[in-house]
Amino acid sequence: MKKHRGIFLKNTQEIAVMREANLIAANILNEVGCLVAPGVTTWELEEKAIELCASCDVIPAFKGYLGFPYALCCSVNEEIVHGFPSKRELVDGDIVSIDFGVKFQGFYGDTARTFPVGSISEGAAHLLDVTLDSLKLGIEQAVPGNDLYDVSRAVQERVEAQGFSVIKRFVGHGIGRMLHEKPEVPNFVPKNSSRLPLKPGMVIAIEPMVAMGTDQVEILSDGWTAVTKDRSLSAHFEHSVAITKDGPFILSQM
Repeated sequence: MKKHRGIFLKNTQEIAVMREANLIAANILNEVGCLVAPGVTTWELEEKAIELCASCDVIPAFKGYLGFPYALCCSVNEEIVHGFPSKRELVDGDIVSIDFGVKFQGFYGDTARTFPVGSISEGAAHLLDVTLDSLKLGIEQAVPGNDLYDVSRAVQERVEAQGFSVIKRFVGHGIGRMLHEKPEVPNFVPKNSSRLPLKPGMVIAIEPMVAMGTDQVEILSDGWTAVTKDRSLSAHFEHSVAITKDGPFILSQM
């Protein structure tokens, strides 16, 4: 594993292991997502994730990370990220963002999706579509020779063109032997940002978090759950992506 400006560059073998880690994470997230329905509690989703981690012989990446107590981040409606699984029942019309990761053979996989609960409003459905589309557009820019902030710009422009807001307090990140590595991957172009060329071997987690209203954030009394200050709906999608000479390789895409 080489380093470039403090960023770990992965070789072909390491990327292959990360592909396995991310496929496991994606498959578990998909199975958990299949349970999302009115009347289901987010605690049931947590239990399913832990059961699947055991059956796949992987470690849930988030549980115990910096003190976070659960395997899943389950964030409902105005909750942006880091929501706690609980006995709260999902109801028709909710949206729930589930962020999940695993550790496998020394490497991490990390992915997130926002799921509709039953029948959701047109506005909520549009929020999900735009957030997912912004992720896809960001990934398209993840090619050697582009700048990291080309990824950020693609996300921001798509989101803001629809009148939505990108959450600026939380960003994507490098990933590898550590869950969070350099570089940070914002969903907006920071002021006075310096150029950071993308190079083959970089692996980044791109994760737009998008709100229907303000980008301002509050942290609830549990010290983790982030909500939109105006309590508008928020959506979150994430893929771990390797930069290769042939273009972006979406490690967490099934």
